[in-house]
Amino acid sequence: MFLKKINKNFMFLLLLLFPLMIYGQETQTNVTPEATAPSLDKADTTWMLVSSALVFFMIPGLALFYGGIVRSKNILSTMMHSFVAILVMTLQWTIFGYSFVFSGSNPYFGDFNLAFLEGIDSNTLEGSIPKYVHFLFQGMFALITPALISGAIAERVKLSGYVIFILVWSTLVYDPVAHWVWASNGWLFQLGALDFAGGTVVHLISGIAGLAAALVIGKRKGDPGTLTHPNNMTYTLLGSGLLWFGWFGFNAGSGLAVNGIAARAFLVTLIAPAAAGAVWLLIEWWHTSKATALGAASGIVAGLVVITPASGFVGVQGALIMGILVSPICYAAIYLKGKFGYDDTLDAFGIHGVGGAFGAILTGIFALELAEGVSRGSQIYVQFLSVIATGLYSFVVSYILALAIDRTIGFRIDEEKEISGLDQEIHGEKGYDI
Repeated sequence: MFLKKINKNFMFLLLLLFPLMIYGQETQTNVTPEATAPSLDKADTTWMLVSSALVFFMIPGLALFYGGIVRSKNILSTMMHSFVAILVMTLQWTIFGYSFVFSGSNPYFGDFNLAFLEGIDSNTLEGSIPKYVHFLFQGMFALITPALISGAIAERVKLSGYVIFILVWSTLVYDPVAHWVWASNGWLFQLGALDFAGGTVVHLISGIAGLAAALVIGKRKGDPGTLTHPNNMTYTLLGSGLLWFGWFGFNAGSGLAVNGIAARAFLVTLIAPAAAGAVWLLIEWWHTSKATALGAASGIVAGLVVITPASGFVGVQGALIMGILVSPICYAAIYLKGKFGYDDTLDAFGIHGVGGAFGAILTGIFALELAEGVSRGSQIYVQFLSVIATGLYSFVVSYILALAIDRTIGFRIDEEKEISGLDQEIHGEKGYDI
């Protein structure tokens, strides 16, 4: 037993020292981005259509990932949150969401100039791709981001409250933050904040929103020992694989072109989650003497989250180190939620919120190319600023919104219905008819 403990501690020490042993990459700073092509590029267009489909495929993957972790009486309700987000957010994005993000001259929010895709036709270009394709690809991000929030409030939220929350939240939080970071005139974009595929825009703000909503609606009812009893870990493991598959389009498509940056983004999207998943299993083995399927799935997703903002900027060594470092951070965040007393059902904050913030900061440290005219120290400062600004804004607005819904139509389902199960009470169906 004593030797076994020594071996565990020795392995854990090597795990912590490994990033320092391998990091020695050279960096290039202040590189001016390549000029966009003035005409349609068929290869770029084809790749972006494929990438859009890959990102869409992540949403059913998320439904499986989340659905397998909850109790069997709530599996349909949990999976429906992802599919309802597709329906609601497709309409919001088409009517005004895309316009709010990518139109207007204000550095803080867009306007209605592109509402209903006004003024866009098949010949309108965004760089080297049709504007329609840009709308589709960016729309997939708008669809999946609210679905991530559902993980924090699963097993106790009313469907009507959830629909109103994601609709208003996307309008007041996602659209403005995406404008800040990704619109060419956004204030964080102008400062030089680097977020290639959504570390702050997608993961940080959704994880923070999930935390705010969970604080408002409170803990689930029941014995704590029965609340964490997954109904189907095969779904969760398969869901993590589907998320990883779709994430190649999520990250590698965010450059909007077929080039070396897309290839590198694809490559690091393989490396970082592999490292994170392996480290998560090692931490579990050191901590509990078990290496679980849930741990592997959680580590993979944490690795995908942390590399998202950096995927177009870091190399192989940076991706490997980020994957190694994110697992102990997110593992600790999930472990400590019991100490803080909040009920983040599926660890949306612990993985997406914490992992997204950590990835955004590490992007400034490991990026091979910095924003034009920005030093390494200034880049790290801007990354910290973007994390604080987007995270704080999301928390304040999300908390107020969740509280308003709870005090009006009600955000949480009745206690008797919660105990009975949301599948039967909300949808009149069962996930398993056994």
